[in-house]
Amino acid sequence: MATCLTVSIAASAQAGDTGYQFLNVPTSAHSAALGGNNVSIIEDDATLLFTNPALLVNVSDKTLSLNYTSYIASTSKLSAAFTKKAGERGSWAAGAMVLSYGDLIETNENFEELGKFSASDINIQGGYSYMFNDEWSGGVQGKVLMSNYGEFSSVALGVDLGINYYDADRGWSLSLVAQNLGGQVDALYEKHESLPCDVVLGVSKELANAPLRLSFTFDELTDWDVEKPIDHLAFGVEFFPSSATWVALGYNPRRANEMKVADSSKWAGLSLGAGLGIKKFKIGLAYGKYHVASSSLTINASYSL
Repeated sequence: MATCLTVSIAASAQAGDTGYQFLNVPTSAHSAALGGNNVSIIEDDATLLFTNPALLVNVSDKTLSLNYTSYIASTSKLSAAFTKKAGERGSWAAGAMVLSYGDLIETNENFEELGKFSASDINIQGGYSYMFNDEWSGGVQGKVLMSNYGEFSSVALGVDLGINYYDADRGWSLSLVAQNLGGQVDALYEKHESLPCDVVLGVSKELANAPLRLSFTFDELTDWDVEKPIDHLAFGVEFFPSSATWVALGYNPRRANEMKVADSSKWAGLSLGAGLGIKKFKIGLAYGKYHVASSSLTINASYSL
C-alpha cells in the first residue's frame, strides 16, 4: 500500500501502538489551552463532553457548537455537538468529528506513483449526563469510529464513562474518566487494533481571593511510568478578567519530551488560549503544538438556541 498512507497514520499518533489516535487531538479550545485533556473545569461549554461526559450537565439547553482544529500540513479536524436538557437533572448530547488528511499520493513497493487517494477518521457519538445531587454528576457516551484510507476501512465501538464532584462554595472540582473503552469490529488490516483507552483524574480549584483557577490533570493512570511520573501530569491556570472572558495557559511535560529534537522541544508542551461570551454566543481559541512539524490552532463557536 502507499508509503504516504503509512506516514499519515504515524502523524496522527503521537505515542503508543493503538489505533484511532485522532481521538487524542483536542476538540475543546478550553481543554486544549490547559494542557490538552482537561476533564474537571465547570463551564457552560458543549465541547467538554468530548473529554468528560459528566460535565454535560453544566451546558445550557439547546446549545450548538461548531469547532475546527488545524493539525499537520493539510490535515484538519471539523466537529460539531448539540446538547439538550432532559428534565431538571439530565442532559443529552450528540456529536461528530472528522479528521481529514486530504489527498495523499499512492505508490507501489518500488515507490512509483499510482495516483491519489483520500484518507479520514470519523467519530459519531451520543451521550447522557445526570446530576445525582447538587455536588455529584455522572455521564456516559457511546462512539462509532470509522477510518477510511483509500480502499481500506475499519469500524470500532467505544464508550466513555465519567464522574464529577463539584463543591461550588469552596471552588473544588474533581473528575475521574475512563476514555475510549471498546475495540474494533472490522479491522483496517488483518490485525485488530485497540482503542487509545485512558483513565484520567482531574482536579480544578477556583481561588477565593483572586479571579484564578488552577487545574491538574493526571492521565494514563493504568500505564504508570515510574521513571518519569511528571509525564502523567498536565498543568493549567486560568485568569478571568470578567465573568464573560477567560485566558488560560497550560503545560504538558509528556508532549514536550516526546517532541524534543536536538535537546530542544521548540515550545512543545506549552499551550494557551482565550474565550469570550456575549449573551448566548461563545467563542474560544487555543494554540498548541502536537507534532514536531507543525503548530495547531483550535477554534470553538457555540450558540444556545
